[in-house]
Amino acid sequence: MKAPTALLRARARIAILASGDGSNLQALLEYFEGPGRDVASVVWIGSNRAEAGALVRARAAGIANDVVADPDDATELLTRLRAVRADLLVLAGYLKLVPAAVVHAFHGRLLNVHPSLLPAFGGDGMYGMRVHEAVLEHGAKVTGATVHFVDEHFDRGAIAAQWPVSVRDGDTPATLAERVLRAEHLLLPRTVAAVASGAVRLGADGRVHGEVPMPGLPDIPQ
Repeated sequence: MKAPTALLRARARIAILASGDGSNLQALLEYFEGPGRDVASVVWIGSNRAEAGALVRARAAGIANDVVADPDDATELLTRLRAVRADLLVLAGYLKLVPAAVVHAFHGRLLNVHPSLLPAFGGDGMYGMRVHEAVLEHGAKVTGATVHFVDEHFDRGAIAAQWPVSVRDGDTPATLAERVLRAEHLLLPRTVAAVASGAVRLGADGRVHGEVPMPGLPDIPQ
């Protein structure tokens, strides 16, 4: 197997798209201001919603940010990404399908986090509490978080990393969501860092090569 290849920049430039409150965004900001600061930095945050909490977090952190007026406009999005010289694009709770031209331009450099163990409980319309409700309705015993490379379809790209979370007797969608979100907060920044450093890459064969280093992480209560 060919060794993973690092991004051209010694310190990768990360752009983030988010639609909601931005807790995964906050996890990324804290990681790349802390243990991952030598690997990458967040340089731009965009949202399809002007009122999104993610943009409030961006402003508080002093990071360039914009409202993406038309999420289907690939030219607008690519123009902004090129202006900030983004190396990686990360979807952190972004609920819109990324235009195909953007997917192609960022092939192997575009990641998404999803609150289940894909390919289970993914696809168009499967987000937020809908995912956890479906997990409980189907009687699944294990769920978790997935970070995957993005292709032209919802939640179908090659899986970069996963973290399982047990489903407890008596779980509600809310209690399950809380534990899965903690897994997302740990898994997403480390996976992004692994891709930025070249430890993990999407190969020409469409398969993921390399592993996300996960040493010394706190246990998630199961």
